[in-house]
Amino acid sequence: MAPKDKYTVILPTYNERRNLPIIIWLLNRTFTENKLDYEIIIVDDASPDGTLEVAQQLQKLYNPKHILLRPRPGKLGLGTAYVHGLKSASGNFVIIMDADFSHHPKFLPPMIATQKRTGCDIVTGTRYAGDGGVYGWDLKRKLVSRGANLVADTVLRPGVSDLTGSFRLYKKSVLEKVMAKTESKGYTFQMELMTRAVGMGYRVEECPISFVDRVYGESKLGGEEIVEYLKGVLSLWVKV
Repeated sequence: MAPKDKYTVILPTYNERRNLPIIIWLLNRTFTENKLDYEIIIVDDASPDGTLEVAQQLQKLYNPKHILLRPRPGKLGLGTAYVHGLKSASGNFVIIMDADFSHHPKFLPPMIATQKRTGCDIVTGTRYAGDGGVYGWDLKRKLVSRGANLVADTVLRPGVSDLTGSFRLYKKSVLEKVMAKTESKGYTFQMELMTRAVGMGYRVEECPISFVDRVYGESKLGGEEIVEYLKGVLSLWVKV
């Protein structure tokens, strides 16, 4: 009899004290209702708003078996947060997603079903295929996102419709191998992960999702991140 699958969710956080209880409740409900074994690893980068203290309360409420805390001493980058969390992952599948409620856990069952049906290595949530979409963004931000994907698709040709998305399901063994070759630390991390995975021959399937703007707090995407993204695209074009 094959061992039961276990799903590890890695949640990087920074100033998410109001969003965290909502997303944890939804994740717990989703996994419990679908009878799936899971753990959630919260990687907090010393949030000044008390996110870690909220996470500690949630750990007591939902059981340390399901909620693992792996805090860091400062804001060290999104990419390294996933690397840090992966070290503690015990699941054979790893889910990476945002903690700000923009990625709804209701899309996890269809993503998991897609993986089981196809046997693929990665399932990536897409806003730009099928019935996927974006809600709560103004025209400027939609144009920036579409433009970023267009630039990456034209330059890198990864074969996925949403290269900048950050809602994904990986086989843990695949994620470990791809991460070992990934150099980016910030917002280009997701793009490089997918580009390298495709270049290494791993099979990727897409699952339409609805992306909703964060419930509480402010977006961490600014001008510096956009410049970093463009530099990252050019760097990947040279290296991959």
